[in-house]
Amino acid sequence: MGAHTAPTGEGVNRMRILAKLVLATATVTAVGLGTTLPADAITVSQVKAAQTRLNRLGCTAGPADGKAGAMTQAATARFQSANVLSQTGSLTSTTYARLMASTAKRCDVRPVPRRSGTGRRIVISQTQNWVWLIDARGKVVRQGGIIDNPRYLKAGSYVSGAKCGRAARIRKNTDGASLYLNNFVRFAPCGVGFHQIPTYKANGRQIHADYLLGTNYKASHGCIRVSASMSATIWSFAAGATRVIVMR
Repeated sequence: MGAHTAPTGEGVNRMRILAKLVLATATVTAVGLGTTLPADAITVSQVKAAQTRLNRLGCTAGPADGKAGAMTQAATARFQSANVLSQTGSLTSTTYARLMASTAKRCDVRPVPRRSGTGRRIVISQTQNWVWLIDARGKVVRQGGIIDNPRYLKAGSYVSGAKCGRAARIRKNTDGASLYLNNFVRFAPCGVGFHQIPTYKANGRQIHADYLLGTNYKASHGCIRVSASMSATIWSFAAGATRVIVMR
């Protein structure tokens, strides 16, 4: 075996620089107190730019403060679902490039999925975590984010109304324990329906924030959770038997 030659001073310096570069790409880049992003992501100034862009696209990222917190991550997940990207909620370089492109699609206004039928109906996309209310002329009356659980609600066609001897609509439904399910509209056997994000009986607060709607960060117990205002709209829209189309 040949003799080992010690590196020169210049060689040592080069090795140290290389080690630092490797370490930098292997770790994460801090963007705020208690908040981190993948190393291939972006700088603080780019996070601010991304937050501004997300807000302009109706994704609701919150203040452009350079901190990719929970609200910004949820907004990123909504953007990803609207732009056919995996819902990771991470502002990676790939997502950032798509976000800044002129072809970026809005979060709050989305086309009705193809093959969802015609006429007056409610359409749910479990992939996008989104719902559309469509009138008889085919006009979208309202749309917005949801929280659901595909494990319990299967894709298919349903009709709102009474199921299994249970009422079609209940203004103040309950989970049988500590929660209210306000503006409950039943559409699938036996207890699956639309309702506002559950609220605590004790104080009226929701169990999670509206900004999580339209993401896969939460899962319901089978029902479709929506905002308080959306639940009121669905309550009126589905006053009679209404088709509900559930798509993957």
